[in-house]
Amino acid sequence: MAKSTSKPAPASGKLKQRDEQTKQKIVKLAEGVVKSTMARKEPAIPIPIRAKSNTLWNKKRGILEMGDAKQERELFNLNQAKQFMQTMLHASTIKDLIERDKTSSLRGVFYKAKHTVAGTKENTFDTQDESDPILEDLEVALGALREELHIFAENRGSMVGNITLVDKGDEIDCRRMGSGGYALPSIVEPDVIQFKKCEAKFVLHVEKGTVWNRFNEDRFWEKNNCILTHGAGQPPRGCRRLLQRLNQELKLPIICVLDCDPWGHYIYSVIKQGSISLAFESSRLAIPDAKFLGIRAKDYKACDLDEAVKIDLTDNDIKRAKEIAAYPWFEGHKGWQKEIAGLLENGFKMEVEAMITKDISYVTEEYVPQRLKARDWLD
Repeated sequence: MAKSTSKPAPASGKLKQRDEQTKQKIVKLAEGVVKSTMARKEPAIPIPIRAKSNTLWNKKRGILEMGDAKQERELFNLNQAKQFMQTMLHASTIKDLIERDKTSSLRGVFYKAKHTVAGTKENTFDTQDESDPILEDLEVALGALREELHIFAENRGSMVGNITLVDKGDEIDCRRMGSGGYALPSIVEPDVIQFKKCEAKFVLHVEKGTVWNRFNEDRFWEKNNCILTHGAGQPPRGCRRLLQRLNQELKLPIICVLDCDPWGHYIYSVIKQGSISLAFESSRLAIPDAKFLGIRAKDYKACDLDEAVKIDLTDNDIKRAKEIAAYPWFEGHKGWQKEIAGLLENGFKMEVEAMITKDISYVTEEYVPQRLKARDWLD
């Protein structure tokens, strides 16, 4: 049985130490703008650059990391003035959330800041697509996680299996979650979720809810003593963070079953090494020892699949596959070079659901158990 030593934060009438630190970062940001203004200097906010050009591959740690490059967001720059205003609006909202000990969704923060500027027909924000990147900019500018900003995203993903956890004081037995499973929350930090009892030997993470439903209905997690998760495609931060905690705190291997296509390969890459846009969070999201069990390019012949499962590669698929093959963590990996070459040589991609052409439960009763027993995976 594996147990975590994580404990919930104690209740207090004062701000928690983490909240007080985050609040002071926001105050310091605002004071910097005021001081520049009073000194008749142009107010500016330094924002770390979230782009490939400022992303570094730390081979020793096996994760992507953000570099030191920054750009100034200036109030009197016509191309940046609106973003400057949006940044300060969101900073004010976050300070208010912290002081009132409340949380809000990404959508809620967008609406909190959305209004028409007095005397104009200009909105502070037109769409949430403007709002979300500003919040990510604030994360990196403040050196604070989204959870520390009291912001959560929409829940995506489910979990079931041989583990009991505590979610904000409520005990959750993931063995008794029915057909829908435990909905993975956006915020899964130790002060919110604690691991109480775990008999599972590994975590099987599948790409989509439809595949997860098959594994859950066949009670794969019970027969194979594991935890079963999905992230509804590319897993959101909450899912990736929980997987990392299960891996680091409970020492559970993370084994992935994803589509045989560039998108499935990319999802695995993000789970394993992190992503460019969230490189500043790789240390709390990436799982360098995650395994890719399948679906593999060799499976069309190895599993004697029907020709109907083939989905032709598009020009964009081919381009994307070559880009992924050139990633530093895949470039020198013989297994991954062979896998991606096999995909391109086949000329087609396959979904996990392709295994249904063999039998409705082939993937849960034969394919995955056999691969697990043979330890046939890529890492």
